[in-house]
Amino acid sequence: MDIKRSTFYYKPKGKKETDIKKEIEDISREHPYYGYRRITAQLRRDMVIVNHKKVLKMMKELGIQGRIKRKYITTTNSKHNNRIYSNLIKDKELTGINHIWCGYHLYQDT
Repeated sequence: MDIKRSTFYYKPKGKKETDIKKEIEDISREHPYYGYRRITAQLRRDMVIVNHKKVLKMMKELGIQGRIKRKYITTTNSKHNNRIYSNLIKDKELTGINHIWCGYHLYQDT
């Protein structure tokens, strides 16, 4: 045989790219809000040594993108005990700039 002894005993380090892609898909399915940084950290916790740039490249190839988690803020409180006024300009037609102005007048009934 004409091969070197080191070639015969060689064992590659790390995992194949397809295995890493599968793990990236699994992590992103489990945690849809994770981006490439968090996925890289999770892979390192799972003892898969991979660069964050490689993870980003693989995620782009797979079409995976972390969703942005936004906080929902309620801005209107419709369940209040205050007086509700009718909309006086509902049927008016606006013809120009500064046609309708809004004013808020506080007064006391005596």
